Amino acid sequence: MTTVRCLAICLLLVSSLPGQKRHDWPQWRGAARDGVWRETGLVKELPKTLKRRWAVPIGGGYSGPTIAGGRVYVTDRVEDPNRERVHCFDAKTGKTVWTHAYPCSYADVSYKAGPRASVLVHDGLAYSLGAAGHLVCFDAAKGKVAWSCDLGVTYDVDMPIWGVAASPIIENDLLIVPTCGREALLVAFDRKTGVERWKAFTDRGNYSAPIIFDQAGQRVLVCWSGDRILGVDPATGKLQWEYPFKSTRMPLGVADPVRHGDLLFFSGFYDGSLMLRLDSKKLAVEKVWRRRGQNERRTDALHTIISTPFIRDGHIYGVCSYGEMRCLKLDDGERVWEDLTAVPKSRWATIHFVQNGDDTWMFNERGELLIGRLSPKGFEERSRAFLIKPTRGQLNRRGGVCWSHPGYAYGHVFARNDEELVCVDLRQR
Repeated sequence: MTTVRCLAICLLLVSSLPGQKRHDWPQWRGAARDGVWRETGLVKELPKTLKRRWAVPIGGGYSGPTIAGGRVYVTDRVEDPNRERVHCFDAKTGKTVWTHAYPCSYADVSYKAGPRASVLVHDGLAYSLGAAGHLVCFDAAKGKVAWSCDLGVTYDVDMPIWGVAASPIIENDLLIVPTCGREALLVAFDRKTGVERWKAFTDRGNYSAPIIFDQAGQRVLVCWSGDRILGVDPATGKLQWEYPFKSTRMPLGVADPVRHGDLLFFSGFYDGSLMLRLDSKKLAVEKVWRRRGQNERRTDALHTIISTPFIRDGHIYGVCSYGEMRCLKLDDGERVWEDLTAVPKSRWATIHFVQNGDDTWMFNERGELLIGRLSPKGFEERSRAFLIKPTRGQLNRRGGVCWSHPGYAYGHVFARNDEELVCVDLRQR
C-alpha cells in the first residue's frame, strides 16, 4: 500500500469520527441557523426500531441539544430546590463532561418545564440563557464560568408569559441577546468579557430568535419584537429599517424569520403570515403580502406556533397550531394543500423540520422521526420510526409531548424529552 493511499485512508477515517467541526450543530437550528443538515451518507429509510447509541437522564426543558467539538450541550430544570442546569456530555458515549447548576425561580413563567433557548457554542465558549433571564458564558471544554449576567435584574425584564426564549446570536466579537428588558429589547455583550457594548429599543419582547445577513452591502440583524419587525445594525444597535407587525392579542411569534433570497417570511399564531421584500440597493423593506385566518381555528394561511417554516421551490411549508401541515404559494400566500398525517391533530401540535438535500427530516411531538419529501403536489412520507417518548413536563395533556427541536450532527440525531437525552446513529452502513 502506497504512502499516499495510507494517508488518504487515514484522513477518511478521521473525518468520519464524531467530533469533527465541519459536522457540528453548534447553535439553534444548526451551524448556519437555517434548519439545514448538510451531512451526507445518511439512511434513506428508517428501521422499524431505532437503536440508541446511548441515553442519559436529564430533567425537564424545551431547549434543543446543540453539538460542537464532540460534545453535546443541553439545559434543564429540577425542583426542590428550584435550579436550572447546563449539561455537557461526550457525544460518543453520553458520559457527563461537566454540569453547572444555579438557583432559579419561575414565579412569573408559565409552562414551567425548563429553559427554552439552546446553548450556543462558539470559539471555545458556550453561552446558555435561562427562562428567567440568567445568561452564562462558560469555557465550553471545562464548564468554568467566564462571565454571567442576570438580565432580569440588570435590564428589568418585562417577563413574557412563557419566559425568555429567543436564542442569542454571535456577530464578530459580540453576543447579541434578546433580553425583553423594558429599556432594552436587545443587548450586545463583548462575547469574551460580558461587557455591555450596546443596548437598544423598548418594544415588547417576543419568542422568535434573530437572524443576521447582508443587505445592500451591509450587515443586518432582523428581530421580530411584539410590536414590529426591526432591521438593526448588529455592530451598533442602530435602527436600519422597520415594519409594523404589532401583535393583536399578545406577542406570540415563536418561529424564526425565514429569509429566501430577497424575501423575509414571518408566521405567528394570532396574526397569520407576512412576507416582506428586502431592497437590494438600500436598507429598506416593503410588504409583498399578508394573510390572516378568519376565525379562532385559523382556517386560512399559516399560523405557526412552535416550528419554524421553510421555503423551497417557490413554496412555503409549515405547521399550524393544530398540527396541520400546510403548503403556501411563495408569491401570494395562497394555500396549495393541507396534510393531517404527519402528527395527530391537536391543540399546539407541532413538527420540527430539517432539510437534508431533497429529503425533509421531521420530528413530531409524538416522538416520531420521519423522512419525507414536500412539494406542491403534497407530503410524501417515505419512512417513520419511534425515537423518544412524549413526557408530561411540557404539556400535561394527550399523554405528554416532545416540543424540543432535535440536534443533528456526526450522522446522528440527538433528541430530548423531560426525562432523558438520547443519541441515535443515522448513517448508512
